[in-house]
Amino acid sequence: TDVKAMDRAAESIHRRSAGLTDTIHGTVRLSADEAMADFVARHLPRLRHGRKCVEIELVASHQLANLSRREADLLIREDVPDLAGIVTRKLGRTAHAVYAAPGLDPADLSADALRAMPWVGFDEEHIYMPGQRWMMALLDGVRPAVRVNNWLLLRAAARTGTGLAVLPCFMGDADPGLRRLGPPIEEAATEQWLLVHRDLRVLPRIRGVMDALVALFQAERGVIEGRGLVAVSSAAE
Repeated sequence: TDVKAMDRAAESIHRRSAGLTDTIHGTVRLSADEAMADFVARHLPRLRHGRKCVEIELVASHQLANLSRREADLLIREDVPDLAGIVTRKLGRTAHAVYAAPGLDPADLSADALRAMPWVGFDEEHIYMPGQRWMMALLDGVRPAVRVNNWLLLRAAARTGTGLAVLPCFMGDADPGLRRLGPPIEEAATEQWLLVHRDLRVLPRIRGVMDALVALFQAERGVIEGRGLVAVSSAAE
């Protein structure tokens, strides 16, 4: 309709005008889920190095922010939406594994031994999260007694010894209150994509943060892919 066309034109003008005055200074709003936002937050000094004139707003959300309306300038997501005007850049492949608090020891890492342990997981609304279907298959469809709706709560529950949990390796490996049980779960690996609207990617401040994110993922590739850590192979070791 004419009204929708006018709205799209106004949004385009707004996006383009964002960089007309001062393309070096300004704010870059980055949206990611809470696990990835936590990872990015740990590396903010690296992202801001040489970019002190750029302010960063980091938003933790499962929702897909509207890039056309500039609800966010950049998104990090596991899936690439089929939207016009969106440019994508692959950041890397994240690994997930089983983690437990010290003292919560399965007899071994066989399916039967793991199945006998208490678990914490996501609620039904978030069963799509990486590793959850693997966990449900392991547990023969029996839901964990404790369920949460975000990664930070899942990590907190695992740290208290409430149960075993599947977590991103970049989150679990960095936590001194957790230890990894076994190698990464192959079927739970996920691709991470950086999304930006094509009208905004040319702005120096946006381009600078994009390049810094790509460099961060390259430098931390081993951490993100869950390599370089010797996992616990059995409780007896």
